[in-house]
Amino acid sequence: MKQRRYKGIIEILLGIVVGGLLLLNVLAYQHAYAFLHFSTSDAVPGKYDTTSISGKLALLLQGQSISRPQPSTNPTSVHPDCRNQIITISTQLDLGAWYCAGSSNKLIILFHGYAMEKSALINEAKALLAIGHAVLLVDFRGSGTSSAAYTTIGYVEAEDVAASVRYVREHYAYKKIILYGQSMGAAAIFRAVDQLGIAPDALIVESIFDSLFNTVINRFDNLGVPYFPSAFLLLFWGGVQADFNAFTHNPVDYAQAIACPVLFLHGEQDSKARLPMTMRVYNTVPVQQKKIVVFPEARHESLYRHHPTLWQSTVLSFLARI
Repeated sequence: MKQRRYKGIIEILLGIVVGGLLLLNVLAYQHAYAFLHFSTSDAVPGKYDTTSISGKLALLLQGQSISRPQPSTNPTSVHPDCRNQIITISTQLDLGAWYCAGSSNKLIILFHGYAMEKSALINEAKALLAIGHAVLLVDFRGSGTSSAAYTTIGYVEAEDVAASVRYVREHYAYKKIILYGQSMGAAAIFRAVDQLGIAPDALIVESIFDSLFNTVINRFDNLGVPYFPSAFLLLFWGGVQADFNAFTHNPVDYAQAIACPVLFLHGEQDSKARLPMTMRVYNTVPVQQKKIVVFPEARHESLYRHHPTLWQSTVLSFLARI
């Protein structure tokens, strides 16, 4: 009789464990899908650093629904002479871009961050234009006026970076091509250099993370919940959905291939891509001509908007030496 009772208890416990694991996988799949696929509705991006218990619980159960980033203005908001460009990658995929000519021999290609589009870089583009540099602001696939409605947090977007560089070399005669990327854009740039063989003359990377896994861990830490095993499941299912190994998406590894001058910009209070993460990437870059500038009190945000004077003095001084 006792043996039957113990057997029944064990079966119940096993059922609870198996059911819990299944539920965790379902939730991780949902979160991964919401994170990588933009909604075409008017959903408002969820804030995972909310302090309310109900807000955290809702986000944990439902995932972060994010609207497809839409263009908020037009190229003339950068400069009256700026114009739309289309960069064709395939018959199914085009990238939207804004091109603004400059008087110098340098062109800077700017790439936005996650869940954003090219107009997020208008202030930076204006500052660069003001000193004569040409700019090309590019929408990653899934954003703005580009095709598709998905993202891979910089993995496949590396192809967009490479296509943009090829486009510039084919259509323009600038002697120097500099790439500027914010967060996901920075990761995509590093991957394009390492995996796709592009050779820019210099890089400016803002709020870069060292690995996608550590970024996901920060996400859970900001929520105040344990990352194990959910972070592993989130990356696994995200990789399955997007057809890539998310555990290998590591800018710190791509950094070994960098062979040009690099300027790192980072917020002191960035909780999404924390400063030690960027320092790992910085220390891995093998070139001597590199520099990191930390913006006091800045979070994971536009560092130009946070401190325009520091941004301009830092970036313009770096470009003057390229």
